Amino acid sequence: MRGGGARHAVVTTTLLGALLISLGGCGGPGPAGTGNTHAKSADKAGDEPTRIPGVGDRLQRRIPAASRQVVAVYGDGKDSADATVVLYTRRGSAWDRVRGWSAHNGKRGWTTGHHEGDKRSPVGVFTLSDAGGVLPDPGARLPYTRSAAIAAPRWWPRSYWHDFDYVIAIDYNRTEGTPPNNQARPQGYAKGGGIWLHMDHGSGTSACVSVSRAAMRYLLRTLDPDRHPVVVMGDRADLRS
Repeated sequence: MRGGGARHAVVTTTLLGALLISLGGCGGPGPAGTGNTHAKSADKAGDEPTRIPGVGDRLQRRIPAASRQVVAVYGDGKDSADATVVLYTRRGSAWDRVRGWSAHNGKRGWTTGHHEGDKRSPVGVFTLSDAGGVLPDPGARLPYTRSAAIAAPRWWPRSYWHDFDYVIAIDYNRTEGTPPNNQARPQGYAKGGGIWLHMDHGSGTSACVSVSRAAMRYLLRTLDPDRHPVVVMGDRADLRS
């Protein structure tokens, strides 16, 4: 059952909306807010299901016990913008690989201490609770907000203009249960925010993770709030540690 509710309404583009998303989208800043969006830890190690491949104890323990869907982002290297995204689904005690895609992450790679403007994607485990984009809802299971204000700024290179046609908010320093372009930053402005899964333009991002249009449509139609999806993301060395 889809969870969009009243938030499926189209939001008219305004100059203020365009300015906010240019500041807040894909690793951009936003005003400070309140709340805590870190994924909760899993149950005791003895109760854990089969492990996600390539993910060590530190991050494995942060996958919520209730989660049945994991989007794993395997960065090629600490300073690399190239990555692979793999969707896993838990059936019983086993994590099954469903599908994988080539991807990009932050232009400068990865970090365990992300801050505003560092052009690196944050390493960690984060919930996936909200989606949206410029285009109509393709059948998303996550709550989907269609808004012209989500569009990439037109002063960006033309190849970037469709980046935000579809987006899935990564719950790093944001308030869950709100549209992806909500500007609240619970941990403060300096920690950055507005980090999304979004459409790829062929190279690294400000801090987001980007995949093909087909991959975004598949993820939007597959990630289910009832299965408590999370993203586990980082360079391969940090993921294994």
